[in-house]
Amino acid sequence: MPTEQEARNKATFSRFHDAVNSSDLDVVSRTIDEVVAPDLLFHAPVPSGETGVEALKHVWTVLLRAFPGIRVTIEDMIAEGDRIVSRQTVTGTHLGEYRGLPPTGRSVIYDEIFIVRFEGGRIAEIWGVVDVYAQLRQLGMIPGSAP
Repeated sequence: MPTEQEARNKATFSRFHDAVNSSDLDVVSRTIDEVVAPDLLFHAPVPSGETGVEALKHVWTVLLRAFPGIRVTIEDMIAEGDRIVSRQTVTGTHLGEYRGLPPTGRSVIYDEIFIVRFEGGRIAEIWGVVDVYAQLRQLGMIPGSAP
């Protein structure tokens, strides 16, 4: 049976994903401000060089511009103590510029796994592994690959 803390953390994490799936950048940004600690430690490569909350907001600005109807489906969520592990499937259609590539209209589907640590009821630290190779292959950005 999950502890009260684990249940709260799962609810917070789900709230963040509900915001992401709204496809509304203002909703995503406001939700980040509400559920993410201002000094977030974000352990994932962010091309912009930004850190913390601004890096997370930048990631979602880029993704929502490139894939306006992006959907993140939580396949598995495991909560233990102050951490959550989430395995997710991301789907979207490339309708905006992404990594210098003009819109292709191609659909993408790729997997990601995140470990999230909570502190004081807010997301304090994120580690992420995203299958960027699958994403770029499907967009035709990797030479010799077929979408």
